[in-house]
Amino acid sequence: MNIIVAIARDGAIGRGGDQPFYIREDLRRFKALTTGHTIIMGRRTFEALPKGALPNRRNIVITRQTELSFPGAETAANIADAISLANDPETYVIGGGQIYAQALPLAEKLYVTEIDADVPDADTYFPAIDSEQWELTEAGQWLTDEASGVKYRFVCYSRK
Repeated sequence: MNIIVAIARDGAIGRGGDQPFYIREDLRRFKALTTGHTIIMGRRTFEALPKGALPNRRNIVITRQTELSFPGAETAANIADAISLANDPETYVIGGGQIYAQALPLAEKLYVTEIDADVPDADTYFPAIDSEQWELTEAGQWLTDEASGVKYRFVCYSRK
């Protein structure tokens, strides 16, 4: 199981139920990595998707509200049930903050977009990546998003 996330310099991943940054190349990378695989997310992350379930992926939504259903998605009560239901070695957890915190101890790889900016009004953060547990295995060069001017790079961590 993998985690895919865009993290600002201050650890921020969300603000007001949405991502703080939209970087075209980050979205392309996300699509390239997750298409054809299973994605796991929390209810609020699913509800924040502008068009609902992401196409060409198996969508699993974690929710404690078992009576809820989501068009184009399956539901699970917790992260363990979602992983079991996925039964896909290339499963990606895509958010939000609580789901990332639950998935981090179970993940094998972290696909991170590091964003060289802070988000002072953020309300959701990614847990610290512990260097005792994670090894940086890939680090791209810093790039600049043309639309926003934000600097970013793609990195990958593997569990030690």
